Amino acid sequence: MIKNKYRSIFISDTHLGTRDCKAELLCDFLKHNTANTIYLVGDIIDGWKIQDNRWKWKKSHTNVIRQILKHSKKGTKIIYVVGNHDEFLRPLLPYDFTLGKIEICNKSAHFGVDGKKYLVIHGDLFDGITKLAPWIGYLGDKAYDVLLYLNTKYNWLRHKCGFGYWSFSKYLKHKVKGAVDFIFEYENNLVDYCKRKKYDGVIAGHIHHAEIKEIDGIIYMNDGDWVESCTALVEHFDGRFEIVTWDKFLNREN
Repeated sequence: MIKNKYRSIFISDTHLGTRDCKAELLCDFLKHNTANTIYLVGDIIDGWKIQDNRWKWKKSHTNVIRQILKHSKKGTKIIYVVGNHDEFLRPLLPYDFTLGKIEICNKSAHFGVDGKKYLVIHGDLFDGITKLAPWIGYLGDKAYDVLLYLNTKYNWLRHKCGFGYWSFSKYLKHKVKGAVDFIFEYENNLVDYCKRKKYDGVIAGHIHHAEIKEIDGIIYMNDGDWVESCTALVEHFDGRFEIVTWDKFLNREN
């Protein structure tokens, strides 16, 4: 497979340290794609599982870290934007700082080829669930673990019967989360903030739903996740942004 070179790559919600992280696919993506800058847009390491003693660290998770460090050694700029699942890093961030060659921050600014200024942020600080009632988000995390487990068993049966993969948990999460996001106006909160701070657009994660669209004159982009959808947002050298779904890409290549 040919190695793709991009101006920028945006990845979030990998949830390293959890059973359901698609670390093998993420490692494969990092082997075959490179960029001048790689943004890790939050929830890269799942600290919530550490607190609950549900830490499931596999060799493939270590390999992801090695691939990221390998990119850094070869000259790729790595910017780690902290999210809510890796918020254990936030007390260390009264100011932005670097860990080796990796810059760690709560938010970052990305300038496109056309000079547009994009806010890069995980997005949890604009999510009404996390901001107003953190315990709801915590319960949601546990419920999501159960859904993923049921989803695995259900699709094992589908496979035995000759049917393709269907994500029960993603379906339910999209329906429920969509309703909650409507109430708390997650996307609109991000857009309003961008308008006040004079950003042309925002690149976020958090809700595990990859999308590129325009909201009230502000460009909204979400890079998805590496638990189910296995998506990344890439910026081409001509300035185009594109969502890459890696498992579908692999199926096309094979």
